[in-house]
Amino acid sequence: MAAPRAVLLLSGKRKSGKDFVAEELRSRLGPDVCTILRLSGPLKEQYAKEHGLDFQRLLDASTYKEMFRQDMIRWGEEKRRADPGFFCRAAVEGALQPVWVVSDTRRLSDVEWFQDAYGDVVQTVRVVATEETRKRRNWVFVTGVDDAESECGLDQGVAFDWVITNDGDKVALGKQLEMLVQSLHRNL
Repeated sequence: MAAPRAVLLLSGKRKSGKDFVAEELRSRLGPDVCTILRLSGPLKEQYAKEHGLDFQRLLDASTYKEMFRQDMIRWGEEKRRADPGFFCRAAVEGALQPVWVVSDTRRLSDVEWFQDAYGDVVQTVRVVATEETRKRRNWVFVTGVDDAESECGLDQGVAFDWVITNDGDKVALGKQLEMLVQSLHRNL
């Protein structure tokens, strides 16, 4: 595994568009330069193995995943308490591109692990969308999910390097992403 030249830790509320922003960044930088890493991938894979579930169905935005979300959150927190870097190490395994975009950073312990492991190449990116925008994207508040650490863990305690507003204005979003991409090119 080659050391990354830039690690972008994306965070934001459900339906803020973190995955969309991650895909846009990879598209602009190119797949040879940029890879998207997901902390939830190793978590869901291990959870599926231990609970006899369909891993692929846990990856999509289905009701199947939602049936297990709360227990998966609880289980993941137990794993993190035992080893805060467990899912981070699994996510970066095999990453070769110089730019890593972690599309689902959710906890201060995730940020700290990446900063300890990769230092100055780490940048934090908050993706924000209004509650109205999130509702248009079919977000509905769920007690035990939207008020859990997995959604609120980075609401405080992080001075974000970048804040990307993703409320559906493609021109405004494009300008913000272009500024971020230009900054990355200066470091490559």
